[in-house]
Amino acid sequence: MRKIFIAGNWKMNKGLQETKEFLATVIPELNKLKLDKVIPLIAPAYPFLEEALKGSFGSCMQVSAQDVSVHSEGAYTGEVSASMLASLGLKYCIVGHSECRQYHNETDSTVNTKILKLLENHITPLVCIGETLQQREENKTKEVVLGQLSGCLQNIKLVSGKELILAYEPVWAIGTGKTATPFQAQEVHNLIRNWLKSNYSEKVAAELSLLYGGSIKPGNMKELLDCEDIDGGLIGGASLKEEDFLEMVKIGKKSKGQEC
Repeated sequence: MRKIFIAGNWKMNKGLQETKEFLATVIPELNKLKLDKVIPLIAPAYPFLEEALKGSFGSCMQVSAQDVSVHSEGAYTGEVSASMLASLGLKYCIVGHSECRQYHNETDSTVNTKILKLLENHITPLVCIGETLQQREENKTKEVVLGQLSGCLQNIKLVSGKELILAYEPVWAIGTGKTATPFQAQEVHNLIRNWLKSNYSEKVAAELSLLYGGSIKPGNMKELLDCEDIDGGLIGGASLKEEDFLEMVKIGKKSKGQEC
């Protein structure tokens, strides 16, 4: 059975004390739950990654970076390499988020380079793909998503399906309050699953976790997880609230027939 990820991308939110308080509230509650197939994950800002790792040590909570440099080392002020993240003990890193594409002019090629750097350092990439509102209105969703998959995963070897995680995030639903309907989300997740089957193998397609991202909250998490090909969420604003994050983890625990 594929793992279900309840992944909180904190973006540029929460300082040191807020990070400590979140973990102090959430970790004891997570420890009360049996989460065999559900992986709670948070992605704090760079300065607080080590604190998050310390605060979650010994629990099921995983910690992810929000981005990584395309460079291995050198004179790149302000950038953080994959080997630096690995030296902290991080196991996950988000790449290809639409905000990085929009504000930092990232391309599929850039994302591809970052994936390779992370894999070289034994860090699992959480790769974001998704179309803009204009592209959806022009009926280009399939073309855009398949193009991003081909570009981002070029020369990336996948054997087990556990090497990386994919997150479908329609850009028009990120931070807007708009959410793709379960039908819309499932349609694209199924498209991705079939692409993996055609370009890799049945095993990779069956084992790789596909997340949905875009204005997820406790109120719509269940109906999204009820979709066959959706294995969790990459969550923005709702992941900042301790009670909402915990509620979504519990919803994940009850999904996919894990708990009757």
